[in-house]
Amino acid sequence: MVRLPVRRGRPGTAGNAGIAATGARVSAGSEAGGIVPLLEPRDGLPPVVETDEVLAEVTARLASGEGPVAVDAERASGYRYGQRAYLVQLRRAGAGTVLIDPIACPDLSGVDAAVGAAEAVLHAASQDLPCLAEIGFQPRRLFDTELAGRLLGYPRVALGTLVEEVLGFHLEKGHSAADWSARPLREELLRYAALDVEVLIELRDALAAELAVQGKTEWARQEFEAVLAARPAPARADPWRRTSGIHRVQSRRGLAVVRELWLARDKIAQLTDLSPRRVLPDTAIVEAARYLPANHTQLAKISGFAGRQARRHEKEWLAAVARARASADHELPETTGGAIPNGPPPAHRWAERDPAAAARLAATRAVVAALAEENRLPAENLLSPDALRRLSWDPPRPCDERAVAQALAGYGARPWQIELTAEPITRALLDALADVKADAKETDMLDGSAEPRG
Repeated sequence: MVRLPVRRGRPGTAGNAGIAATGARVSAGSEAGGIVPLLEPRDGLPPVVETDEVLAEVTARLASGEGPVAVDAERASGYRYGQRAYLVQLRRAGAGTVLIDPIACPDLSGVDAAVGAAEAVLHAASQDLPCLAEIGFQPRRLFDTELAGRLLGYPRVALGTLVEEVLGFHLEKGHSAADWSARPLREELLRYAALDVEVLIELRDALAAELAVQGKTEWARQEFEAVLAARPAPARADPWRRTSGIHRVQSRRGLAVVRELWLARDKIAQLTDLSPRRVLPDTAIVEAARYLPANHTQLAKISGFAGRQARRHEKEWLAAVARARASADHELPETTGGAIPNGPPPAHRWAERDPAAAARLAATRAVVAALAEENRLPAENLLSPDALRRLSWDPPRPCDERAVAQALAGYGARPWQIELTAEPITRALLDALADVKADAKETDMLDGSAEPRG
């Protein structure tokens, strides 16, 4: 049995008192280097829950446990269509670790009811909460260890990195991109999954202590509540525009090919439950958009269409390209895209379209960056870039601190963020406005002083 004192936190915070995970199997002699590799779950590798009877047993065990519940989910987004969960891991004091196959047991509403209002501890919760909700697990309270790490100013917040820096344990992360939809799951994958929740509660406790020392406990509470309350992002108007390498397609006709191939691929991917890029890689779509293949021979010259999945759907690819080639000019997509719906244009166009707005954005960004550095957290966690762009593009009138605070709240900023940023952002907006007026006045004076020559 190994007991390892928790490592000290960020500079400027108190060391984290307490003891990290106990009983985990580690490699011999590894403590000498200060970092202890975790090799086995402390209670051994539990069997995967695959029947309703066993699910009822582990549900009762979780209900009788105490304290927070560590939760994780494994998806197969690189292999399957969508973001469904293919394995769910839970751990709670007094209950141990539980591994559930949500394909065999697709309803975890009983587990959800059993843990009730217990705090769920997840890492990067926004990634897992949607797939957990699909199977009936919806936490009421949350502690997100990744988000806590960001608020504390850790430069790298991947789970393995935080566990190593905060607790002194090394987690093997080599299976993060595995095909979790494969059955049966290999033992090494199950061990990896169990270890992901092995020390998650210990990490939560250590980070919570650091948040208290830095005076950020309330910040974290508001952020965690915002994650739980977040609604799904609206569907993008033109999701095909995110095709990797699309910048190499310069013509509207070529963009029409990208669009038609993307839509055909997405339909096939849904029907076959495969990741779209396993059906046809983005590189193939972009090359087809550049060369506009009209027949089998021309299509076969593009390497991305030579894969087994791609060859199966050659007729669909040629039909998609043909639709794009036959489209009338008014049906072709524009070469420009990416504007925020009901919002400002992309920031790199502001200087040309509205120099005054560009000056406001530069000023407010500088203010937020300085505040973020002062409070030791990333600027995007102090205030979302989208909120800052919207506010800078269309500031309230009159532009005072109260109006700015109301605007920030409307853009989703939390009370702690508004309290920190509303007043300095207001000053920055007013200073930028004054500079624009001064420049305009100087220009008018210069124009007025010029005398016509005879």
